Amino acid sequence: MSKPKVIIVGGGFAGLAAAKALGSTPAEVILIDRTNHHLFQPLLYQVATAALTPSQIATPIRSIFRNQKNTTLILGEVTGVDKAQKCVFVSDADRQNVPISYDYLILATGASHSYFGHNEFAEYAPGLKSLADAEAARNKILQAFELAEAEEDPSRHRDLLTFILVGAGPTGVEMAGALAILVQNTLKSDFRRIDPASARIVLVDMATRVLGPFSESLSKAAKQRLEKLGVEVRLGHSVDHIDADGILVAGERIASKTVIWTAGVAPSPAGKWLNVETDRAGRVRIQKDLTVPGHPEIFVVGDTASLDQNGKPLPGVAQVAIQGGRYAGKLIHGRIVGDPPPAPFSYFDKGTMAVVGEGFAVLQSWKVQMSGFGAWLSWAAVHLQFLATSSLRLTVFLQWAWTYMTGQRGDRLIVDHHHNGAELVKPGADVNVKPAFASK
Repeated sequence: MSKPKVIIVGGGFAGLAAAKALGSTPAEVILIDRTNHHLFQPLLYQVATAALTPSQIATPIRSIFRNQKNTTLILGEVTGVDKAQKCVFVSDADRQNVPISYDYLILATGASHSYFGHNEFAEYAPGLKSLADAEAARNKILQAFELAEAEEDPSRHRDLLTFILVGAGPTGVEMAGALAILVQNTLKSDFRRIDPASARIVLVDMATRVLGPFSESLSKAAKQRLEKLGVEVRLGHSVDHIDADGILVAGERIASKTVIWTAGVAPSPAGKWLNVETDRAGRVRIQKDLTVPGHPEIFVVGDTASLDQNGKPLPGVAQVAIQGGRYAGKLIHGRIVGDPPPAPFSYFDKGTMAVVGEGFAVLQSWKVQMSGFGAWLSWAAVHLQFLATSSLRLTVFLQWAWTYMTGQRGDRLIVDHHHNGAELVKPGADVNVKPAFASK
């Protein structure tokens, strides 16, 4: 008799937790992902600001499951689900829409950028969701300093060295703080014609305070810390327009060649695949056991799922994804081996935290609220703990210690994947930089 087949779509926090929970299950587990690595997304901003290398926050999925013999990995993109035939459709470089059948399906497909109806902003304000996004942001940030160094007109340095972050949630706040440390400490002695510390960092959000999920006191502490680092915090106004030369906010034009989107997220198209009820954002409405109504064999977990607890929707954070993935895996395991069903899923909130520059963080857990160096140490310990392998934990710890003591960053390379090394900017790009070393 053939073993039951469990398909997991997505190798993020939820998918990884589900697959690990099925490690001893007498079933065939198939994990499908578009990339070959598990990414620790909370540290993407550190790659974007040259604090860590891509390999320090990502691990090949195959290496994670090399000893889990019941698990097979497929590099491909799921394009749809047939609930009646109980199969998913997978495409890769050679084949399109290949059906793969399942007995149980776990959709852990994550989220992408949301521009709140202004998708035209994407061309000029890329987001931060993948390693490619982080490398592109790092390239653009470092390139800005190189262009300014080569520019002989000092009046143009301001535009080249203005960095705008749209969105004052954890990603935007952490990115702004890290960027401030980069320009004030790491780059301060690297250039001769410009002062990197003169760079202008602007954090914009339509909300009235930074870090909305945190208490008002912690939000205020984070804002004060950002301003102490030299970040301009502009709240209460949405961005009306973004183009290659900057943004328009509250009727004011802010010139910039580097705008990064750190605002909202949009769920995967899983709701459309399943043709089931979704919330306003497009996340699948699931039951208390994380299954789709009418389909007890289909689970949706992580950022793609919508579930209320205590009258409020669960947040799209890593801990919700991890706990949901683990619960789905254990529930399926129990069904296969004949164990009684578990109690309904209940998310245990271990707290939330955000780092604001070097040596400062805010932490909120139940009634405990902290800000400062102690919170930063807690932040560092928690993030090290959740990295996928012990080797990553060691290398990231050593890099953080080295950066803290010396100010030196891990990876300040401009890597152009599309053009030869002689090109600093794309052909035809309207940057109008006149080199300082050009003949007059």
